[in-house]
Amino acid sequence: MLIRKPSVAGSWYPGSAPALAAAVNRYLAPIDRDLDGGLVAIVCPHAGLMYSGPVAAHAYRLLRDRRFEVAVLVGPAHFVGFEGVAIVPSGGFETPFGVARIDAACAADVMDAATVVREHPTAHVREHSLEMQLPFLQHLAPDAMIVPLLMGHQNADTADALGEGLARALRGRRALLVASTDLSHYQNADTAARLDRVVIDCVSRFDADGLQAALTVRPEHACGGGPTVAVMRAAGQLGARDAVVLNYADSGDVSGDKSAVVGYMAAAIGNFDTLHHGERGGHRG
Repeated sequence: MLIRKPSVAGSWYPGSAPALAAAVNRYLAPIDRDLDGGLVAIVCPHAGLMYSGPVAAHAYRLLRDRRFEVAVLVGPAHFVGFEGVAIVPSGGFETPFGVARIDAACAADVMDAATVVREHPTAHVREHSLEMQLPFLQHLAPDAMIVPLLMGHQNADTADALGEGLARALRGRRALLVASTDLSHYQNADTAARLDRVVIDCVSRFDADGLQAALTVRPEHACGGGPTVAVMRAAGQLGARDAVVLNYADSGDVSGDKSAVVGYMAAAIGNFDTLHHGERGGHRG
């Protein structure tokens, strides 16, 4: 059984379980907002925990009092170039909290439903985009298994095929979709905010077509733009109708350096009962 060892524990996040739990709890503590109704997907950043944790916590806070059998993690491959989507079909991913077990049955169904998904374990060895979701996920949903997916070259056809395949494979399962993405990279804060607003607006409108069109023109809007489009499409086909952007920040809010920042967004997708006017997005996924 393949157990993927952590690549950034002890550097991007604390390397011991007590210290990691304290950090996660610290980011969760000031957040009290919940959304009544069904949660289908979240969108979260994947930078070092001290930078992206305060933002990701707004989405992961919604896991309290909700139960999922499996979390399907979809992120970008930063280090290995390939066509399609790389999966580890069995085994687990290790962190200081222990091993997040892979749902082999669900992984097999995903591979059957989406031919763009294939085994490629080496693509996962150094990758942080999924690993950075695990501290919050294991802390708040310790019984949930995972399905780890990395998108290689992020073209529209791959995002569409993955979204459709995920919807087929997950129908009838108590599944949470997680899109892992940071937004613009190394712009000054004002420029970053303008670039990031494009993604924020598309997500808040639940407009996967609009997001894909924006990424086709400027892929630098989001390093995990393709995974986000795929998750939005799958969530819509699974019945989600609402999307809410919960929080936005940039790395300069922590570092104090606003000259070259990375943007971070947290969002939730589902069927929510308590949205105010203007919060509810129209499904165009």
